[in-house]
Amino acid sequence: MTARVLGSTGAELTAVFVPAEGGGDLQLAEMVGGSGVPYGLPTRYPLSGASPVATVFRTGVALWLSPAELAEYGADGPPGAAGADPWNGAGTPPADVSLAVLPLGGETRRLGCLMVVEPAAEAFDADRRHLLELHADQVTAGLEAVGARVMARTERRSLLGPGLDTLRGGAFTLLLRTGRMTADRLVLELFGISPEQFDGRVESLLAHTAPDDVPALMSLVEPGGLPVAGQQLSIRIRRTNGELRWLSLRCRVLVDTDGAPERVLGVVADASYLRPTADEVSVVQRLSTALAGATTVRDVSRVVVATLRLPLAARRVAVAELEADRLVVSVLDPPEPADWPAVWRAEWRSEWPDTSCQSMPTLEGVLRTGHVALWPHGAALEPGLADLGPGGLAVLPLPAEGRIVGVCLLGWDEEHAFGPEERSLLTATAGLVGQALVRAHALDAGHELATMLQRSLLPRKLPSLPGGVAVARYLPATMGLEVGGDWYDVIPLADGHVALVIGDVEGHSAGAATIMGQMRTAIRAYAVEGHPPDVVVSHANRLLLGMETDLFATCCYVDLDMEEGIAWFVRAGHLPPLLRLPDGSTEALRIEGGPPLGVSAEGEFPLTEVGLAAGTVLVLLTDGLAESSTLPLDDGIGRVRAALAAADPADAGRLADELLGGAKRRDDDVALLVLRYDGMRVRPTRVRWAVWRLPDAVMHARRFTARTLRSWGVTDEVDVALLVVSELVTNAIAHTQGEVRLDLTLAADRLRVAVNDASPRAPVKPASVDWEATGGRGLLLVEAMSASWGSVPLSGGKQVWSEISLAPGERPGGAAGPDAPADGGEVR
Repeated sequence: MTARVLGSTGAELTAVFVPAEGGGDLQLAEMVGGSGVPYGLPTRYPLSGASPVATVFRTGVALWLSPAELAEYGADGPPGAAGADPWNGAGTPPADVSLAVLPLGGETRRLGCLMVVEPAAEAFDADRRHLLELHADQVTAGLEAVGARVMARTERRSLLGPGLDTLRGGAFTLLLRTGRMTADRLVLELFGISPEQFDGRVESLLAHTAPDDVPALMSLVEPGGLPVAGQQLSIRIRRTNGELRWLSLRCRVLVDTDGAPERVLGVVADASYLRPTADEVSVVQRLSTALAGATTVRDVSRVVVATLRLPLAARRVAVAELEADRLVVSVLDPPEPADWPAVWRAEWRSEWPDTSCQSMPTLEGVLRTGHVALWPHGAALEPGLADLGPGGLAVLPLPAEGRIVGVCLLGWDEEHAFGPEERSLLTATAGLVGQALVRAHALDAGHELATMLQRSLLPRKLPSLPGGVAVARYLPATMGLEVGGDWYDVIPLADGHVALVIGDVEGHSAGAATIMGQMRTAIRAYAVEGHPPDVVVSHANRLLLGMETDLFATCCYVDLDMEEGIAWFVRAGHLPPLLRLPDGSTEALRIEGGPPLGVSAEGEFPLTEVGLAAGTVLVLLTDGLAESSTLPLDDGIGRVRAALAAADPADAGRLADELLGGAKRRDDDVALLVLRYDGMRVRPTRVRWAVWRLPDAVMHARRFTARTLRSWGVTDEVDVALLVVSELVTNAIAHTQGEVRLDLTLAADRLRVAVNDASPRAPVKPASVDWEATGGRGLLLVEAMSASWGSVPLSGGKQVWSEISLAPGERPGGAAGPDAPADGGEVR
């Protein structure tokens, strides 16, 4: 079977068709095998025709035609498809010829079609189809390397050009149970082994492989590391004369009825287009030597940047690991956020961005296929990639142990022309870097685990705030391997308030990171429940005292009224906050503080009230930014204040970056939280009403709501609001005891209806309601009528709320009526 796969006998024919200049035809680029004379193979196929080649190019779906099916493509074509003659009028195929046509390239970039002609009636069984699909992938990689249009020729030739050398290839089959291997003549020829010398063992092929490439090749022939889908691998073979030869290999695993791996089918082709120049060999050797001494992921990434950027003259280089569906960047060069796309800057919470692959589907597709992708100037890419390299972009997946462990991206600003030599350099380095990343992880497993733990515990995104912009930065220490317990958080609260938190758990260890996560979660829960700032911090103190740990934590908690600009500060052993006033002056706030959390059960945490004017910048920081073994705390605070005074507050993200400075050596972790308070242009209008427990309480609540909405000028959504009020008030009165309060808030283009009660039990929406049921439909109606709804715990109870979208003409600004006081006071 494997002896007749890729056009290795005289009777077979394998041909590649690519789009001709002008785009109206598919033109013969290369042909291997039979001379073509018996078949009269044409040199062109109209793209608009119904021939198998044109059909496959348009649809992207392979065709496997037996002699009988091929005969249907006569002068009239298949039913309803005129002009579908597979030979395009150049002749008539013999009666026993089978035809396979496979697409080359993906949906977004179709490069051409591969045609295989076989003089047999049952030529394309399941194994043969697998092998030809892998072969089509090989040819695609060759075409991508040199450009399909360059290969189009006006006359047929038997001499192959660069990239289409992949047409000359062979196939092999490996039985995983026995380890025995069958390989056709071309595979053995490519490896430099005579058929008489081959003993059917994989080791015989490995013995001819360059030592640096043996681990990558082993990852494909070991059952535990084999992917089900095909994956490209470029390896070097040492010939008997000492010459290194590049080969391209693809494999596919077939499973038995129980789903266990049974056989490996693979194709091998010449990849001489990957042969590096002397300069590129020197680059690869330098990279290999430098990677041998890299013991951390950061070291590996820095070696890649230092080795590749100058030879390739790239403007940007990024190295990132792949964790689940996210890219965790380990090094960017240049490191300044302004040099990278806005999509990347939006994810910039730590030293480097941490972004989802799903936001860049093109990159996700490249990582899935696993081979180098190059996009020239003007390529249609999503912003996250297009802005990386407007003049050209290279995406280099990093393989190791049978999977993709990371990616290297190189971008150029000026128009950049890619050549086969550049692809050879990138392909040669991919396996080296991937293996180095895996090795660094093995050497640094404890640090990587702690780093991943800490990264998962910090907020991935900060919320959008009405009347202000909040940004955060986190930088790990560069000295030592353990991570610290610095954290930050931004918590939206009720009535236009927001809580800003920054803290630092003592020590550097995975235990400190764990305590940090528990403290952040606890403070968030206490804040959302509606406790005052001093009570939140006091509860957190008692919680830490009750934990089985000797660690303590410092914390600064701020409750800011975004409407009024009034902030309440509580400080537990932490550094004082910094302010940049609208006139550019700065000050360290004098906040009366309490002891660190976890030190004293009798500790008191007093409140300090400060008014903020629009244009004020509030900065919360940990001591890693202001203090080190060589920098006293007071001097460090002065340095941060000087940077704060000199920074432009218009861009809060850039201001935060300037506060971090350019220091590369850090003794401690750094957490920074910056809020630019802008003030609210249109303040929400609020009223609240205490619901009396009377038989007609719902009617009074509806009347109050109707009068309030009329005074606000809201008319179109009155009926919806009254229905929501009816259901929420009814549920509160029927299922709770104690006080019930109705709050109405009009802000921008939404109306918020909230009902507070004294029961902590959250409402439960029924999964289904029987037609004969007398209740249970209230929350279903609220959900149907609301843009959003939910329930949040409050101190001693809960709040059930609903938000209703208003028509564009309905905005705050109506005069407040007698029953709807503009100051938000209670009406009874």
